[in-house]
Amino acid sequence: MDWFPVAASLAGGLVLLALGGEFVVRGAVGVARKFGISELMIGLTLVGFGTSSPELAASINAALAGSPGIAVGNVVGSNISNVLLIFALVAIVRPITVDPKALQRDGWVMLLATLVFIAAAVVLDEFSRLTGAAFVAALIGYLVFTYFAERKSEPAARIHEADAQLHEPKPAPLWRSGAIAIVGLVMLVFGADLLIGGAKTVARAAGMSETIIGLTIVALGTSLPELVTSVMAALKGRSDVAFGGIIGSNIYNILGIIGITALVQPIAVPVDLLARDWAALYVATLLIVLHANTGGRVNRLEGGFLLLHYVGYCWLLLN
Repeated sequence: MDWFPVAASLAGGLVLLALGGEFVVRGAVGVARKFGISELMIGLTLVGFGTSSPELAASINAALAGSPGIAVGNVVGSNISNVLLIFALVAIVRPITVDPKALQRDGWVMLLATLVFIAAAVVLDEFSRLTGAAFVAALIGYLVFTYFAERKSEPAARIHEADAQLHEPKPAPLWRSGAIAIVGLVMLVFGADLLIGGAKTVARAAGMSETIIGLTIVALGTSLPELVTSVMAALKGRSDVAFGGIIGSNIYNILGIIGITALVQPIAVPVDLLARDWAALYVATLLIVLHANTGGRVNRLEGGFLLLHYVGYCWLLLN
């Protein structure tokens, strides 16, 4: 087998997804500002959806291609890597100081969404359109409640407003912002197609399940926008924004990505998503919730500890 085309497909898909996700966010934020939408609403909706857009593109593409292992594994793996890899790297780059009042509510919402997701996967044979509609309705309800609550809550609102500023710090003409968003969407479509095609080829050739590929290669690739944004925020001294973005991304991935994908195409729950994977997802989520609620400082040693967990999890997957 000639591996060069496969590697090129994977690499090209990853690059297009990473750039496409950033372009979609940057363009959408620019357009929203021109129409006078508040920074808080931009941070809550457009930035959250935009940074999760690679996961959405990859999961919908995989579901339509008949690869539920990639579609669901992508979300599970992305949420695990958001905490054990990206959050860990942010803490290593710059220790994180967290205001618990700013993130404790979102942390508990993330934990609840994760528990509902795991319970649905264990009890049901598939994520049906009804389940997808329930997830999307829950996400909309969460966003509406959060918006009105944060208009009166300064710490959390500042984090979401800073998230919007991070993606589009300087105003751009409306036509340019619109063009950037459209180009980003096109990149996402082609990037997802390349990545899923390459991932399925690797799975078949290496004798690995599509679920393992979804938990690793696809999950890492679709998490690139979160990685870039989080490290940028940490380098600019806004580690709290990076932390808030990771929590928000995990909520969007479950309620938004699984919900919308199931509405487009019901997804069978992969039989080879094991207790190991669900446990890793739950433990990773619990760890970040504890950090969000206890406050204080997440130092480099703790970041390194989380990173070791991620390395150990990947070793278990591949052995």
